[in-house]
Amino acid sequence: MSTWRDRGPWWWTSRAVLLLVTGVSLYLLAPGLIALFSSWHELAELNPLWLAAAIGFMAMSFVSLWEVQRIALRTPSWFAVGTSQLLGNAMGSLIPGGAATASAFSYRMLVRAGVDPGAVASGVTASFLATTAAVFLLPVLAVPAIIGAGTPRGLLTTAYIGIAAFILLVGVGSFVLFWDPPLIWLGRAARWAMSLVGKGDSVADLPARLVQQRDEIRLAFGSRWKMGVLAAVGNRGFDYIALVCCVSAVGARPNPSLLLLAYAAQALLRMIPITPGGLGFVETGLTGFLALAGVGAQDAVVATLAYRLIQFWLPLPIGGIAALLHRRRYGSSTPVSIASPP
Repeated sequence: MSTWRDRGPWWWTSRAVLLLVTGVSLYLLAPGLIALFSSWHELAELNPLWLAAAIGFMAMSFVSLWEVQRIALRTPSWFAVGTSQLLGNAMGSLIPGGAATASAFSYRMLVRAGVDPGAVASGVTASFLATTAAVFLLPVLAVPAIIGAGTPRGLLTTAYIGIAAFILLVGVGSFVLFWDPPLIWLGRAARWAMSLVGKGDSVADLPARLVQQRDEIRLAFGSRWKMGVLAAVGNRGFDYIALVCCVSAVGARPNPSLLLLAYAAQALLRMIPITPGGLGFVETGLTGFLALAGVGAQDAVVATLAYRLIQFWLPLPIGGIAALLHRRRYGSSTPVSIASPP
């Protein structure tokens, strides 16, 4: 296993540039974050039942992700998968690098728990691709509803549109899992869009790459692909319902279709690896999108704060507890030959 002494100058330079970009980004985003957290006292005015429901649905979102990983890793252990994912999520939210950082920590813990290293590498990748694909499909599914959207009709309409979108997402996910043309068409469309800004050559192999990644997901899920698709969609679906609960806790009744788009936007912003867990980008973007969806300016700030406390901040200490429990059961040593993911 390589150590920090073995790193070349390019490795150190890239890390220094990343830290610099992170610092500058947080500095520029600091006023928005300060304004957001200055509204913390208004959390006491939120409906506690809706907040409790939001926490419950967020927990179900995590459990759905564990099921995706259990299927992809072909392991029955909820404990190993759950604790490794919680710590990986916490470290990915603390250290710049996002999914790469989270995967590295999860890899080490899963290998320490006795899961085959090859299965860990392919399984973690497949589960990430499956849950990420759901995020990229959500804006597409929200567009038809936005075109036909009229005056908001309250929480029931929001629930109906959300449920319909995620049921459709299950169908689309199952469909493209075995049929190449939609992925090839999507890859060509993205390549054409990139060519308009002179970047077409960089994604010339995008259609073939999408098919290859889809095949990796299908291979990892094996005969349990139906449950894998349901769990992957459930991971995002329960997360979305948690956002709906936070918005309902402030008494707002936004445009249902635009709320779904706001969720998709914040999920994409969360993937920005510049700041840990998209910190700053998500808060600024979600507040703006909620306002566009019909939530009052201050209510949008409070709803965003409540949602990010449940989604981003609350899992951090839980990740530390998971690490202690994992270490207590499996120890702290990892074989040198498999200490780092491939």
